[in-house]
Amino acid sequence: MTAVWQCQGVTSTSTGAVRQGSLRELNLAVVLRRIAAADRPPSRADLAAATGLTRATVSAVVDDLIAGRLVTEADPAPRAGAGRPARGLVLAADGPAGLGLEVNVDYLAACVVDLTGTVRHHLVRRADLRPVSPADTLDRLAALAAEARAAAVREGLTLAGAALAVPGLVSDGGLVRLAPNLGWRDVDVPRLLGGRPLAEPVDGIPPLVVDNEANLAALGELHAGPPGSASFLHVSGEIGIGAGIVLDGALYRGARGWSGEIGHIPVDPRGRTCRCGGQGCLERYAGQEAILAAAGLPGADLPADTAAARLADLAAAGDPATLTALTDAGTALGVAVAGVVNLLDLDTVVLGGGYAPLARWLSPPVVAEVSRRVLTAAWAPVTVRPAALGAQSAAVGGAASVIRRIIDRPVGWLARSG
Repeated sequence: MTAVWQCQGVTSTSTGAVRQGSLRELNLAVVLRRIAAADRPPSRADLAAATGLTRATVSAVVDDLIAGRLVTEADPAPRAGAGRPARGLVLAADGPAGLGLEVNVDYLAACVVDLTGTVRHHLVRRADLRPVSPADTLDRLAALAAEARAAAVREGLTLAGAALAVPGLVSDGGLVRLAPNLGWRDVDVPRLLGGRPLAEPVDGIPPLVVDNEANLAALGELHAGPPGSASFLHVSGEIGIGAGIVLDGALYRGARGWSGEIGHIPVDPRGRTCRCGGQGCLERYAGQEAILAAAGLPGADLPADTAAARLADLAAAGDPATLTALTDAGTALGVAVAGVVNLLDLDTVVLGGGYAPLARWLSPPVVAEVSRRVLTAAWAPVTVRPAALGAQSAAVGGAASVIRRIIDRPVGWLARSG
């Protein structure tokens, strides 16, 4: 029997034969990834040298990518000496785009990200969604998504897929098993959103992916954060607290996809009762409501960005109660984070969501606890920094995950556009 194996999506046999369609699919992906990862626009000759493909093959592949609105030619940089400068190639900003959606406790969000990673639209609707049914919440989200889609169409963009971030446990197929701060249990999101035209059909790209908000925020940070951030813990601080774990450039999901529930790690086993039914959970000491209450501020149901801005203003002015509240929250957060770092050997902790604008005050107590509790801290200090995307991380990360699927498998988009 002839042996068959899979490599980068290409089916090959032990005779070395490769199906022509699969070879084209591989070449398209290899070239597009090179263009996407380049720190300057590569020419066709650069791509041939980097990939080992012939110039004729690269030229044919690039022509297909340009025709499919995935790549465009950039003006050549000025050069000294004889000869025409080669034109560089960059990702196109007027082709496919991703739609990122988010349901959180106190807001809905939708954003559109183009192939270059640029956020083209970002819409937010503030509301306390705890008393709202899942069906009504998703109806509101669909209306917001329709606004984002209309804005994308006006700019000549085509939404190639959507990703929805939810603050809870999400099973395969988009079933939200539990979102305690929303009061959701076993909510079938795709069924409730069924028939809504969120995105265009593209081969290989699901029309809607539902994921935990901290996971999508971590993916957004992976692509928007500083170079070299391949392994980190992204902690999203809102009313609830979630974490996305990135190991060696890949999101770690756990056996059932439910990793990262750092908000329900107990920091005081006999402490305050949590909405999840446990006691002493981190979010009861370092969540938005807990910090506002400790600072003596009214309005615990403020939107996360408004609450963070108010806390930041008071902390910057030296308000003693606010400074104490942030120090105590940072200490509790540091205890939980230290446990995760000890377990996974991470070198970076990213403070996202409502924590990002408060990182100036949260970071010192977090660092103090990590330094004290992490066994290897004396030889390998842990970096604690604010998220590059701040409170937009989850929605932007969701949209970026759609873009990443196109870059990894452009043949699906080209089949549609052709």
